[in-house]
Amino acid sequence: MARLPSAERRRQLTEAAIRAMTRDGVPRTTTRSIAAEAGVSLSVFHYCFASKQELIESVITTITDHYVALVREAIRPRETLRETVRAGFQAYWDHVSAHPGEHMLTYELTQYALREPGFEHLARRQYEMYRDTYTELIEHLRCAMDFELTVPVPVLARYLAAMTDGLTLNFLVLGDDTTWTSILDTITDHVSGLVREEVRP
Repeated sequence: MARLPSAERRRQLTEAAIRAMTRDGVPRTTTRSIAAEAGVSLSVFHYCFASKQELIESVITTITDHYVALVREAIRPRETLRETVRAGFQAYWDHVSAHPGEHMLTYELTQYALREPGFEHLARRQYEMYRDTYTELIEHLRCAMDFELTVPVPVLARYLAAMTDGLTLNFLVLGDDTTWTSILDTITDHVSGLVREEVRP
């Protein structure tokens, strides 16, 4: 087995954990099954991760990073703010549609962390990460397109995190249909309406 840098091995094991947990569920996924999925020995797993908590935090961060990278690329400034915001929502939604199992796993990880003694802080960290991600994206867009909001950034960030969380769960339960485009349009109109003015002269 080729020797890899520790960071690369952690990435490999985290991606293997995502595959195994998506397929088998969090409670049924063991460190042994993750090591087997990654094609490494159990000792390599324990060298890279000191605890299951550390692994789960890495899984949550990696899943979030997967779609944040797509959204960040999608919200590069377009001709209008509405077009830019809509493109960001569409990029996120395309990821949900293409990887429903991965998004279902995020809810399972939340429930697992809340129910497992000593893991509760991971659920809180997960939702703080969602909030922080939206804060970063909003601030990036404000700087790029030079506008002011009618609500504080932390409020909008929490609102967007709660909205996309609920919308994603609805999709996972109800499945795809023709209403999602209209729902995304409605959300885009609402968010665009929270812009007070452009401050560019």
